[in-house]
Amino acid sequence: MTDPNLTYLGPIPKALTYDKKPTPWWKRVPLAFIIVVVVPTVLAVIYYLIIASPRYVSETMFIVRAANASQPSSLGFALEGVGLGTTQSDAFAVHKYVTSRDAFNDVSRQFDLPKVLAPAGADPFSRFPRPWEKRTNEGYFKGFQRFIDIGYDSSTGITTLRVEAFSPREARAMTETLLVGSESLINRMNERSAGDAIKEATEARDRARQRLSEAQQQLTGFRNREQFIDPETTATESTRLIGGLLSTVAQLRAERAQVMGEAPSSPQLPIINSRIAAYEGQIARERAKIAGDSGSLAPKLSAYEDLSLNREFADRELTAATAALTNAEAEARRQKLYLDRIVAPSTPDEASEPHRLVAILTVLISTLLAYSLGWFIWAGAREHRQD
Repeated sequence: MTDPNLTYLGPIPKALTYDKKPTPWWKRVPLAFIIVVVVPTVLAVIYYLIIASPRYVSETMFIVRAANASQPSSLGFALEGVGLGTTQSDAFAVHKYVTSRDAFNDVSRQFDLPKVLAPAGADPFSRFPRPWEKRTNEGYFKGFQRFIDIGYDSSTGITTLRVEAFSPREARAMTETLLVGSESLINRMNERSAGDAIKEATEARDRARQRLSEAQQQLTGFRNREQFIDPETTATESTRLIGGLLSTVAQLRAERAQVMGEAPSSPQLPIINSRIAAYEGQIARERAKIAGDSGSLAPKLSAYEDLSLNREFADRELTAATAALTNAEAEARRQKLYLDRIVAPSTPDEASEPHRLVAILTVLISTLLAYSLGWFIWAGAREHRQD
């Protein structure tokens, strides 16, 4: 076997060499990365750094509290922490107002919302309407809510209201309008509560007065029908009369016994016996007046006591109802709920929205995560296909 013998015949063709120009770095970037990450991030940079209009935020803080609210106990704090506090529900009523159509109508009456929400020069993605929104009342209501943010701190009970606008003066004015509307809502709640309490107390007083009048009329009718003012007095007088008659009969019996002892045939004995019989007859008649048949005094006295008791109950009810009405009127003069301003609406001298750097980083991180997730899925599918 002979050794191989290589002979150089000339320069090596370029096609057979590895002398190639390096590929530019931008050509080494995957097309999917450019579409998913680079393009959205570049668009976000262009929008937030060049196109996005600055928005000013006016902020205010307030608290809704009851005038006679006492310091809650530990259990009260726990209940308020899970949303069971009375004052907290009143604060939520204010929250609902701020995001309601009533608040939107109040602001619309004082501001030209089409100009406020879409001033000249505002970018199409910040103003109202945005390209996909309609210029309808419903659209304006939803667009208005986009410029309002309200929050509640359950640990302190403080509500924070933030209003955005393209002008600092308009942001503060709209915040003041919403705050005044919230105070009006609290006043209406106080008036409605006081009005309901006074109305219920007045109706209770009128019903008690009517019952007392009816009881008094029944008692007066009984007296007129039975021809006496007070059966108890009549019964007392009859009892005294019977007692006097019994005493007289006892004296006559003693006198008769004495006459019988001294002169059994005395002519005074028949006279004494006749007087005793007369007195005993009178006693029987007087007793029959007090207790006996249905026309006696006993059933009339029972009916009179029932009527008197009804009148007494009606009188006590009227006294209690009158006192309740007086308390309700006094309570109504005191305001129960207050909306205390902790921080007045601010007038910003610098735009705080949008958060440009945060928004750009958010877009970048989100697209990177989406691209990474897609790449892992694609790589896994490719390996599975090769297997």
